[in-house]
Amino acid sequence: MLLIILGLILWTGSHYWKRLAPDHRAKLGDKGKGIVAGASVLAIVLIIIGYRSADFIAVWNPPSAIQHATHVLMLVAFFVFGMSATTGRLRGYLRHPMLISVKIWAIAHLLVNGDLAAIILFGGMLAWAVGSVILINKAEPNWVRPEPGNKSKDILLVVITVVTFTIAVAIHIALGVNPFG
Repeated sequence: MLLIILGLILWTGSHYWKRLAPDHRAKLGDKGKGIVAGASVLAIVLIIIGYRSADFIAVWNPPSAIQHATHVLMLVAFFVFGMSATTGRLRGYLRHPMLISVKIWAIAHLLVNGDLAAIILFGGMLAWAVGSVILINKAEPNWVRPEPGNKSKDILLVVITVVTFTIAVAIHIALGVNPFG
């Protein structure tokens, strides 16, 4: 559990650095981007090792019927994440599509994982995403929605969503966790 917590602290600290200490972060310029990237990779490694090595401590038993809701939520999370990169009509529909997708992802995983390690990991990522939206909105209150683009790009977004969702399911299965099993 300690590695998960350390990873979450490192992840959160590196991502909040720009918002909580903007002058310090700005002084480093591009070097600061490298520090954030390195800290993020290290945080992910700590979280993965910590999660995979954590003892299973049951906190609650999620009902099996809730798995279907999780599958739908995960598909939505992939779609919303993709909205951050689309140049179609959906471009700019949401101010924080990546952070919203993290919230959806975290909630989806909290619904089907009732162990302490999962609650710490997914609850921590949910808290980070909520905090990030608050910090960004406070620092940049005036957001201008970009103009929508071509609808063919929205169709491409749907295709990419299905492909990436399928790849994520395949990775889970390869790691021994069948989301549909």
